[in-house]
Amino acid sequence: MVSAVEHAGSRPEAAWGAALSMALCVAMLIASEFMPVSLLTPMAAGLAAIEGQTGQAISVSGLFAVLASLLITTAAGRLNRKAVLVVLTGLMLLSQVLVAAAPNFRVLMIGRAVLGLCIGGFWALATAVIMRLVPVADVPRALALMYGGQAIAAAFAAPIGSYLCGIFGWRAVFWALTPIVAINLVWHVVALPSLPARQRRMSGHCSTC
Repeated sequence: MVSAVEHAGSRPEAAWGAALSMALCVAMLIASEFMPVSLLTPMAAGLAAIEGQTGQAISVSGLFAVLASLLITTAAGRLNRKAVLVVLTGLMLLSQVLVAAAPNFRVLMIGRAVLGLCIGGFWALATAVIMRLVPVADVPRALALMYGGQAIAAAFAAPIGSYLCGIFGWRAVFWALTPIVAINLVWHVVALPSLPARQRRMSGHCSTC
């Protein structure tokens, strides 16, 4: 089988719009993952649960993230990576709606499990995708941009969520994230170039990335 690995010199010009879209996606994933940390008490009251139960909303997303990170490359197979990222972002949007509108604890947990799949799937592909979006010389800057979104969300999501919850309620906090994720989904569709799965030869065997 002919290797389809691209040489650095054959890469297109840097797709910084796509890199920014990836950075926003990271920020939304991290914000969504850790937002319940500052909202456990009002969420428990709103769902007629105890704080220990609502705390599991964080654990379940982490568990499903681990599972997704281990399985996504095989599950995606030869699918175009743009399509995979668009689907994952769509699932993140679904997760936001499920959590914000959750009538009970079970629906909340389903929404958080869906978010975990998005987190694990995205992180398993993100670095490889960024490296395909920009020339080799720009990879460090593109990675810094993407991980910068992670740092900002980790630092500010919980306190901002707590503040907004005190004014509008915990459901409004998750509803507020929904249009941002929707914009990010459209941005992915528009900005990300086609990213076909590539075959690489490793130790005499071909692997898909």
